[in-house]
Amino acid sequence: MTSKNRIARLAAKDRMRVVGLMSGTSADGVDAAIVDIDESRRTTVRLLTFDVFPYPPALRRQILKLCDPESARLDDICHYNFVLGEVFADALVKLCTQSGIALRSIDLIGSHGQTIYHNPKGKRYGRRTIRSTLQIAEPSIIAQRTGITTVGDFRPRDMAVQGQGAPLVPYTDYILFNHKRLSRAVQNIGGIANVTYLPPCSRQRDIVAFDTGPGNMVIDRIVSLATRGRRRYDTNGKMAAKGTVDKELLSEMLRHPFLRRRPPKSTGREEFGFSYADRLYQKASKNALAGADIVATATAFTAISIAQAYQRFLPAMPDEMILCGGGAHNAALVQMLQQQLLGVKIRRMDEFGISVDAKEAVSFAILAYATIKGLPNNIPAATGAGKAVILGKIVPA
Repeated sequence: MTSKNRIARLAAKDRMRVVGLMSGTSADGVDAAIVDIDESRRTTVRLLTFDVFPYPPALRRQILKLCDPESARLDDICHYNFVLGEVFADALVKLCTQSGIALRSIDLIGSHGQTIYHNPKGKRYGRRTIRSTLQIAEPSIIAQRTGITTVGDFRPRDMAVQGQGAPLVPYTDYILFNHKRLSRAVQNIGGIANVTYLPPCSRQRDIVAFDTGPGNMVIDRIVSLATRGRRRYDTNGKMAAKGTVDKELLSEMLRHPFLRRRPPKSTGREEFGFSYADRLYQKASKNALAGADIVATATAFTAISIAQAYQRFLPAMPDEMILCGGGAHNAALVQMLQQQLLGVKIRRMDEFGISVDAKEAVSFAILAYATIKGLPNNIPAATGAGKAVILGKIVPA
């Protein structure tokens, strides 16, 4: 059977078992989720299993070097694109082994890969501004090692029609959380924080979605600096809870120009990465702020930047916030969010049958499903794209 015929048979299926693989801006490891998607009546998504497969410390350090234009090398980018393809494939094989789900039962893989650079503002080339993005974890390797058709490289097609290539999850938020009566804000707090606003009975053109600013990225870096590398993140927000927010430093942080930029907009390590956090930490240390106070201030920065984004850019305050991502585990951050968003009911994604940590991986499974079905799966209102397009590149098994 030809590859074309195999893909056509796959696209004709009403029920499909799909894997989502991704690694976020924090570059902690591979998130892997296996879901069953059924559209025989209406589209239903059931999470079967999920796990995170951490990168070895040396590999994580190398990935972070690739994210920095000052330290990245072309030969390393080339090499680690293929290394991460192997690592992503291994993660799926391990997930199948530990869950008892047969690898051969999986129909499709959607892999976001690992972003190492994202430039939604673009650079001039001749008379045009060219936007660009780069994700590594070669999907050809994943397809070859697993024997499963793989969809990868989702962002570039949106950029080809003048979108920012992000955020991509609003399509899946629309599938999963559109409600007849309630307005909802699906708030992911990963390295970067992003929101999808769904008014009641949403149509795709009604969706508002954008990156609100930093999520855990600045907090994590400051925790690492304050503990001299002994901790990589603030477990349950305990460090922030012991500190006091410095109002002067917080006020300076909230003047960051990205926060006032109107959507569509996206950001990443380029604006809120190590260099940004390091400057803040050095300045705060010179002002004799204790480590816990700097962490508390960074945590307040994330919470208030999210709340201000709602106030500035959403059509109305949501009835509910559905919280996912690593930030959902940070009790201090969640408490600050609730203080800033009085009247908004905060719910964890676990209540909807998807763990707060699995949401992003599940999203790329759904995006891959739409791609193989030939369904446009960007949301132009969110990315600024000129039209709806089918995202991703299909690598037949």
